[in-house]
Amino acid sequence: MSNTITITVATGEDMQALGERLAKLARGGDVLLLSGPLGAGKTTFAQGFGAGLGIGEPIVSPTFTIARELEGRFADGSPAHLVHVDAYRLGGNAYAPGQDTVGRLLDELESLGLDEELEDPGEHTIILMEWGEQMAAALAPERLEIHIDRPLDAPAVTADGELTSAGARTVTLVPVGAAWDSFDFTAGKR
Repeated sequence: MSNTITITVATGEDMQALGERLAKLARGGDVLLLSGPLGAGKTTFAQGFGAGLGIGEPIVSPTFTIARELEGRFADGSPAHLVHVDAYRLGGNAYAPGQDTVGRLLDELESLGLDEELEDPGEHTIILMEWGEQMAAALAPERLEIHIDRPLDAPAVTADGELTSAGARTVTLVPVGAAWDSFDFTAGKR
């Protein structure tokens, strides 16, 4: 039996509320991987997640800084250390001879000092990684994959034809590994 769940999220505020609700179920050592196209709502989700951890600092996309570390609190009041990673710029094409994509990503993470933290987050640390699906198997055998899709049949566009942040999204939560065996989002428990 799979505990995968799919949710339709109508607005940016709803996406933030989803992130906040998941933060209330988070535990130290958790790795959450956000995937979806540009503009899907990954950072909006992260903002809600940060609010759910009581983080007072603004949550912004760490695209150019790669990772931001923020302090908050878990639902039980214990300290929470959030490492918000944006892997969009990782994994360029400068491979060593014979090196595969995962090897290249691991090398980049090691050079940034993130490899050990991602492989074994501390008891108060949560990793929230945008664009991390390419590293999932290599780094986090236990994780919650959060896939955000934007239906193509009814995208919200401006008069100029540009995509906006408005419009419904489909969010699929895929728990992977024993740490997520008891995850039941609809019941709000782990």
